[in-house]
Amino acid sequence: MRKAFVLLSLFSITSCIPLRIAPNIEDYKLIKGKRFKRSLPKKTTFIFEDPKDANEFYDYVNTKFQLDDYYVEVDVPFSIDNETFFFSFYEVEIEDKALNLAPIFADVLINEALGNDEFEPVISGANNTLSRSGNWYIAIEVFSTEEKDCLAKDSANRTKVLTYLRALKEEYLSTSNYNEVVFKN
Repeated sequence: MRKAFVLLSLFSITSCIPLRIAPNIEDYKLIKGKRFKRSLPKKTTFIFEDPKDANEFYDYVNTKFQLDDYYVEVDVPFSIDNETFFFSFYEVEIEDKALNLAPIFADVLINEALGNDEFEPVISGANNTLSRSGNWYIAIEVFSTEEKDCLAKDSANRTKVLTYLRALKEEYLSTSNYNEVVFKN
């Protein structure tokens, strides 16, 4: 019985408690931006995981649409069947958070051994009680002069826009030299 208690105690001391787990998106996800992350707009957004470095999507959009670093993240015009649409995109980070119990128990044991009765665990990255790892996503909202949210369920252009966004995502993920996409336009 004593061995089981020691093993159980050792297991619980060395374990981590996940506080937040970032979503795993296989292809893409359509969701209201605010539901995915509070800083996003309330409109329906097209979200996919971004395995590339920071600002790579910015560089891709800037090069593909030849924007010369002018309004790259907002109101980027594109056309489908001679109809003009605009998109805005957001690079979003959602971190995995886990509470490491081992450093907390070590602090308690050290304080007990030293006779210090003041225990103040600092829950921050400084003492390794909280571990973080980031996951990056691209969130895109689409609108036109006629519709405020072209990705909404009741939008007349939803199918066309989704097809375009899927192709845009695939082109971005498969291209390493963004100057190539200028010639594909």
